[in-house]
Amino acid sequence: MQQKPAPTPNIFREGEIKDVVVRDLRKFNDDRGWLSELFRSDESDPEFFPAMAYTSSTNPAVTRGPHEHVDQADIFCFIGPSNFKLRLWDNRQDSSTYRNVMTLIVGADDPKSIVIPKGVVHAYQNIGDVDGIVINCPNRLYRGEGRREPIDEIRHEDDPNTIFRIDD
Repeated sequence: MQQKPAPTPNIFREGEIKDVVVRDLRKFNDDRGWLSELFRSDESDPEFFPAMAYTSSTNPAVTRGPHEHVDQADIFCFIGPSNFKLRLWDNRQDSSTYRNVMTLIVGADDPKSIVIPKGVVHAYQNIGDVDGIVINCPNRLYRGEGRREPIDEIRHEDDPNTIFRIDD
């Protein structure tokens, strides 16, 4: 039987995180269905322009993360058909919001795109009862050009004693 790790004193405080950008995703409806703009270069800093895009499906009650990137920034788009609990921790020691934590409920009921800079730990959990779709438009190629580089990811979810917890 696997033991649950001992509780860790909370070293984070609720608050906004510098450089994290949260945008509403508007759905434009017509008789064919709807359309939503996920990314616009005229509304973003060039540092965060996507190098690629991918989509993933997450089963109900499943959590992805927490992890962070050394060089990569993400632009996550949560549009449904489920809802997600998204938690972000500022792990950048040189940031004015170091040790802040943000929690958002995003997805079908509140569509959002979120720019997550490098060094900000992030995790999301499908809190709905159907599979949820997430689109990510990172500013770096996965494993670099030709997939020849190491994966840019610090996987805190592999540490049973991690201080980064989404399940509170």
